[in-house]
Amino acid sequence: MKLIFLDIDGTLTEPGSMVPPDSAVEAIRKTREKGNRVFLCTGRNRGMAAPLMKYGMDGMVSLAGGFVTAFDEVLYDCPMDHGLFQRTLKILHEDGVFCTVECRDESFCDPDIGILIDGAERGNSELERWRKMINENLNIRPLEEYEGQPVYKIVVMYTDQEQIRRAEELAGKDFDFVMQQDVQGVHNGELINRAYDKGRGILRVCSYTGVPVSETFGFGDSMNDLSMIETVGTSICMANGDPRLKERCDMVCPSVTEDGLYKAFSDLGLI
Repeated sequence: MKLIFLDIDGTLTEPGSMVPPDSAVEAIRKTREKGNRVFLCTGRNRGMAAPLMKYGMDGMVSLAGGFVTAFDEVLYDCPMDHGLFQRTLKILHEDGVFCTVECRDESFCDPDIGILIDGAERGNSELERWRKMINENLNIRPLEEYEGQPVYKIVVMYTDQEQIRRAEELAGKDFDFVMQQDVQGVHNGELINRAYDKGRGILRVCSYTGVPVSETFGFGDSMNDLSMIETVGTSICMANGDPRLKERCDMVCPSVTEDGLYKAFSDLGLI
């Protein structure tokens, strides 16, 4: 048995989409028929990732590793320290950073964040994801409706690097500031608890299933997939992915819009 880990936005689906290409669904079906198991490995929270579970997923490494499941079992659940979250969010807001707060099943975003995103050019899968999800109101609520639920991750968007400095000074020892490619002056990234990452989430699934890491495959497209890429036995970047990630992967497959997953599964003998 082999374990396959799939990022969602820009890998399994077009950014922000809830529907993978038919070829990807077929690849997942065929590899599971061979006895392999497929897991989502995503920065999305469980609520945003859940609609994709129906395509044959055996579990998920969600919230960038903060919440991990396998075969309906919760393997790991690690929200942020609430006091540190509140202090960090306060500084980010004081310095004009737009934020999206991700809980296990819900997300809450600052007002007018969509205006900032819509002003940026296309080409960054994370910005595309948020553009679509916010514009279509896909399970994202105004931050004023947040009621103190446990928080796992903060997504940040800003226009000047200085806007993030104070938050890095306060929380850099606790949070990994994972930044994506800049697009037309808009910077975006995530504050991820240093207690976990996608790679350690994969190791938890391996431990639970008894499958060695050498028998794992990871597919991604952006720098928030780096810990996954550095952990799995075989790493694959999509052709539409970040050039920095491509340099670190074992292979590059066609883009998500060109049946990339199906072609890669075939080339790797997974189907």
